[in-house]
Amino acid sequence: FSHRSRVIRITTAMALNAQRVAASEGMASTSRPNVMARMSRRRCVQARAVVAEPAHRVQATSGPIIMNGQVLHSITEARLDVVRNMKGFMQANVVPLLKPVDKCWQPNDLLPQSEDPDFFDKLHQLRSRASSLPDDYLVVFAGDLITEEALPTYMSMLNTLDGVRDETGASDTPWANWTRAWTAEENRHGDVMNKYMYLTGRMNMKAVEVTIQHLIGSGMDPKTENNPYLGFVYTSFQERATKISHGNTARHAMEHGDDTLAKICGLIAADEGRHEIAYSKIIDGVMEHDVDGAILAFADMMRKQIVMPAHLMNDGVHEAQNNRKLFHDFSAVAERTGTYTAFDYADIMDHLVNRWHVADSKVVSGDAAQAQEYLMKLPNRIRKLAERAEGRKKKGMTANFSWIFDREVVLH
Repeated sequence: FSHRSRVIRITTAMALNAQRVAASEGMASTSRPNVMARMSRRRCVQARAVVAEPAHRVQATSGPIIMNGQVLHSITEARLDVVRNMKGFMQANVVPLLKPVDKCWQPNDLLPQSEDPDFFDKLHQLRSRASSLPDDYLVVFAGDLITEEALPTYMSMLNTLDGVRDETGASDTPWANWTRAWTAEENRHGDVMNKYMYLTGRMNMKAVEVTIQHLIGSGMDPKTENNPYLGFVYTSFQERATKISHGNTARHAMEHGDDTLAKICGLIAADEGRHEIAYSKIIDGVMEHDVDGAILAFADMMRKQIVMPAHLMNDGVHEAQNNRKLFHDFSAVAERTGTYTAFDYADIMDHLVNRWHVADSKVVSGDAAQAQEYLMKLPNRIRKLAERAEGRKKKGMTANFSWIFDREVVLH
């Protein structure tokens, strides 16, 4: 039996070797794990599945695993050890940024109480305030609402990251506790936005709900490669972006006369700001032990560009009616209204470059030095590109949005 098992293992290894193809050249050193050193029973099981199903080929040598054109598990073993050894850092510096449940606001605190005798009077007041919200505001708010409601996707994304995932669904590690509690805090955002907009009667909630279901079903592709270095650069950037967006919807709601909606958006923005600090601290912790790896990861994500979580949104009708992707048109309205723009993107980059002291970082490798220089120059380059793009926009373009009963909204 022992001899037969050894033959099977050797045969499996030969089959795996036959599947290996050279990884793409120029891959950052964060993406070069020693595959043979890291091979586990789980990885071998995957290899046997690959041999059995050629349509899902895995390609690897000394570089990352590539499946169906996607890079997977790109972190090296040494850098994975950095993450594994950060449990104490997480417990001391990140987990305390969570709020106790009894200190958190809840959606019910911000909405008319349905059990109150004067509920219908308060509902009438709410609808009166919301009647002044223009269609372009409603489109941007709907897109933000839909983004928040796709929370299951974001929890799933965090649990794809090596070294930090919640292995059981109720693991008692600082990483797992953070992911679940962060998700619980974020869950209030979509709840209150959805309920408030339902009560206003200003939005086609069926179309919004269809879009949410499509988006959760489609998932997201942030190109983080199961790599926690890349994943936490992404979340640091994204949380700041959502803080800016919700902060601006709060300001705009106040300008349009809905102070309650402004308060709601402001509270959400405050949560996002606290979460941004937490994720940025994780990269602080990485930089304490691996400056080169952190700088390379930051540059890698910037070269790929940060995609918004809802980039795959689809309501099932918009593209056929307007000949453009729904996310493209939603983003155009957000840009025109000043809710979230390309200049905000550049400002976030600037902030993170300063936040993580990129200019002063003592890097060792030539690759990291090149990445450092690239990061320092990128914000101004993005601003110049944004200025050129603004000049090339075709003015007067419009789109019809199902979220507001197919009414027409100006894009540029």
